[in-house]
Amino acid sequence: MRIVVDAMGGDHAPESIVAGAVMAARELDVEILLTGISELVNKELAKFEDSARLPIRVVHADDVVEMHDIPARVLRTKKNSSMKVGVELVKKGEAEAFVSAGNTGAVLAYSTVILRPLKGVDRPAIAIQLPTLKGTSILLDAGANVDCKTNQLFQFGIMGHVFAKYILGEEEPSVGLLSIGEEDGKGNEVTKEVFQMLKKSHINFIGNVEGKEVFRGNADVIVCDGFTGNVALKISESLAEMIGTNLKRLFQRSWTSKLGYLLLKPHLAEFKKSVDHSETGGAPLLGVNGVCIIAHGSSSPKCIKNAIKRASELIEKKINEHIRDDIVANLEDQDLWVRKGVIWDQIKNIAFRGDEEEKNNDSGDSVAPQPDLPLNTADDKPQDK
Repeated sequence: MRIVVDAMGGDHAPESIVAGAVMAARELDVEILLTGISELVNKELAKFEDSARLPIRVVHADDVVEMHDIPARVLRTKKNSSMKVGVELVKKGEAEAFVSAGNTGAVLAYSTVILRPLKGVDRPAIAIQLPTLKGTSILLDAGANVDCKTNQLFQFGIMGHVFAKYILGEEEPSVGLLSIGEEDGKGNEVTKEVFQMLKKSHINFIGNVEGKEVFRGNADVIVCDGFTGNVALKISESLAEMIGTNLKRLFQRSWTSKLGYLLLKPHLAEFKKSVDHSETGGAPLLGVNGVCIIAHGSSSPKCIKNAIKRASELIEKKINEHIRDDIVANLEDQDLWVRKGVIWDQIKNIAFRGDEEEKNNDSGDSVAPQPDLPLNTADDKPQDK
């Protein structure tokens, strides 16, 4: 099993990335290809005495994709970035998975344009694991697609079902649609249509779920568009930070509270581990031809190691084959199919939107900040190239 790791991606690259790759090479049965500026990557590898004996190889790349880079511009200007070199290795069959803690929008853009979506998939989706009262739930999309059509949300439901079944081990995972009410008729026009599609599918669809149900664990898979999913994720992260900070202040208030902390310390450590994102390593980008894991920008070596581990699990369980088979079967049953030209729509959006932004900047017009994950393709009809 061969996995590519973007050594230059992330806030703490290449130090944390290389350290995490070394940990993974020691513990997992995988070969790792580190893409990046070879001089810098080899310098970090030299810090580990056993690095020469580990199954790690460095693949040189001239450019680095920065966190603030616009994905559309990256595709056109950084022809030999560590990110692009890594994705192309997967495309060529020289590796089976790609892991990066770099610019999420750029990872998404490279993966979609180079690897291209699976048969039957309009758009790939980011799936994140959330801790719940009953264990773990999957939420997708977490930000890859700001605006979604009914067919795309339907596909997210199928992909989430496959992930929960083969990766999390849920025999018959329950799938819920995030909406403003539990009743069948609640939601906007898109969610109402998706509700009917999911209801007719082969998966265990339990209907609408409200926001308050997300962390209760009543649904193993929660389906939503990327805008809603990303907002929910960021709110959850800030809530967790607030709770952690207030608990720390509380335990430092007096000697009795400090004593209470000492008594609770083992249990608090166990709870912290259950909600720590580094335990899962990263979020899989489901729906592309190849395994792609997007890790947090501030990933630690442990996080990178676990991201590589998650990539190996997706390869071992043949997740893409199951997604492709399930989507094809469900779409054919409902006389639905991916519309022609959707790939060209995505490429057109990625490649040319940067030009429009530059024109707006030159004219003095203000430009709205780029979303984290920019593949929200227009709803216009596909054009022949």
